Amino acid sequence: MASSPPPPPKLPIPGRRNILITSALPYVNNVPHLGNIIGCVLSADVFARYCRLRGYNAIYICGTDEYGTATETKAMEEKCTPKEICDKYHAIHSEVYKWFNIKFDKFGRTSSPEQTEVCHAIFHKLMENNWLTENTMQQLYCDTCQRFLADRLVEGTCPNKVCNAAARGDQCETCSTLLNPTELIDPKCKVCKNTPRVRDTDHLFLELPLLKDKLVNYINATSVAGMWSQNAIQATNAWLKEGLKPRCITRDLKWGVPVPHDKYKDKVFYVWFDAPIGYVSITASYTPDWEKWWKDPDNVELFQFMGKDNVPFHTIMFPSTLLGTGEKWTMMKTISVTEYLNYEAGKFSKSKGIGVFGNDAKDTNVPPEVWRYYLLMNRPEASDTLFTWADLQAKLNSELLNNLGNFINRVLSFVAKPAGAGYGSIVPDAPNAESHPLTKAYAEKASKWVEQYLDAMEKVKLKQGLKCAMAISSDGNAYLQESQFWKLYKEDSAACAIVMKTSLGLVYLLACLLEPFMPSLSEEVLRQLNLSPEENLSFSEEKGEITKAKSPWDFVPAGHKIGKPVPLFKELVCLCIS
Repeated sequence: MASSPPPPPKLPIPGRRNILITSALPYVNNVPHLGNIIGCVLSADVFARYCRLRGYNAIYICGTDEYGTATETKAMEEKCTPKEICDKYHAIHSEVYKWFNIKFDKFGRTSSPEQTEVCHAIFHKLMENNWLTENTMQQLYCDTCQRFLADRLVEGTCPNKVCNAAARGDQCETCSTLLNPTELIDPKCKVCKNTPRVRDTDHLFLELPLLKDKLVNYINATSVAGMWSQNAIQATNAWLKEGLKPRCITRDLKWGVPVPHDKYKDKVFYVWFDAPIGYVSITASYTPDWEKWWKDPDNVELFQFMGKDNVPFHTIMFPSTLLGTGEKWTMMKTISVTEYLNYEAGKFSKSKGIGVFGNDAKDTNVPPEVWRYYLLMNRPEASDTLFTWADLQAKLNSELLNNLGNFINRVLSFVAKPAGAGYGSIVPDAPNAESHPLTKAYAEKASKWVEQYLDAMEKVKLKQGLKCAMAISSDGNAYLQESQFWKLYKEDSAACAIVMKTSLGLVYLLACLLEPFMPSLSEEVLRQLNLSPEENLSFSEEKGEITKAKSPWDFVPAGHKIGKPVPLFKELVCLCIS
């Protein structure tokens, strides 16, 4: 049986809320670890799913960042070509994100014809508008390897006096200072470990100082209107305070987008210049009408997700590049930035193999929705957070199993009991539910949690949104206990019917609100409710579902037959990766 064709690409719809969502393009030279996943890809997925749940017209664009020194270096290590490295790791990334239930509209690649085309078009506009200058810069040259050394091929000590940690030639991972390789103390060639020498080489520069007024106007207006996260504002202001300098956009490499200029035809674009353009080019590979998303700022909102080390590229460099073209681009409205997720006692590190990587998570046999829940509850929104195996185990057992799983299973199991002990899987009728004081009180609580959930999610405070949804489950357990429904069943059948029909409504409500966070769990809950996810996973104002949250007994109709209840979670006794 042939698989159904993919749906046609979505385009902005006049009069609707059109939202373009991107997450920082993961670099293709390694397997993503949990810090990478929560830092951008998973966070953006949650927001994209929330937007779809609300009925917004949203697309989620991502892909692997494939050009640059890191790919060339990895290819040297694995004794293959950069293209082979990209093919290998793009497939690994795709598989990891698929397992984590990440739902992209397009997961593409920057090593594409579209990338070259869009980069060249932007470059020509910058040249026409005189925002590019030529200059001679000093670059480290390795006589042993007979090549200019790109930033990541140089290692040394960070020149920042308050840091002095080991650093690469492009950025210090310890203090996040962006560097030029010649600034490093005691630089060494990463390939042969010899000391390189300084040589002159001509390059093209983007004149950030000349674009400063346009950039600052954009930042001042958008950071407020778009409710930028505080860490994004701080990082951006720190850059502006230091003073903008012309930024080199070319590199002496082979693996990259070639520069369309006779004098520089043997060079490629520097990855900081070309990688953010990948958002545009991947959209272009999604639809030939990509300009309807990227050149319509009046009708499209751009939300971007990333870790804190990526902020300057998205609030300084990329906006300057787009502003310099003089064209009417869809500029970033909202930026959501995470701090670092640390591992046990230290930092996740791809290069050192420290931490939990995407394939490790799969090998634990812990379901993806549990990993998603844990990472999102631990999302480092305002400060660094810590991953520990003991905490993962505790959160699963206490929050998912004993709170959420217990509430849902308790409700469905009781309704599924045969008549005389339950309702024979048939939803009871519950007229005048609002007249039942306990039910009315808990319905009002649930409604307030929904309001707070919506407020948090609209502001991209994902962790707070998840906590609000889980609070409905906690209150649901308290509601069941306080009602003593098992006694009501025999002593006050009308009141019991109200409690159970309301509780079924809360189960449905939880399935909707938790879908952005744990989509496979929501599907399973709806299956047990015998409701179709395609028809029922929605929480939009147009359909009246938000208003209905004030009367949860109205969500599941009387007479509806539920499915077969089964426990949603299993207890974790011991968990670790050897």
